[in-house]
Amino acid sequence: MINDNIRKYRKEKGISQEEMAVRLHVVRQTVSKWETGVSQTKGY
Repeated sequence: MINDNIRKYRKEKGISQEEMAVRLHVVRQTVSKWETGVSQTKGY
């Protein structure tokens, strides 16, 4: 799943959720939700 890929990429690069969030211009909680799969989009 995409959440696993996001976590894997972040850890391979050795960056924290906070640093990834800054680079992507989002808050850290958003990165956390992406990694846990909480913010999955629903097909409408």
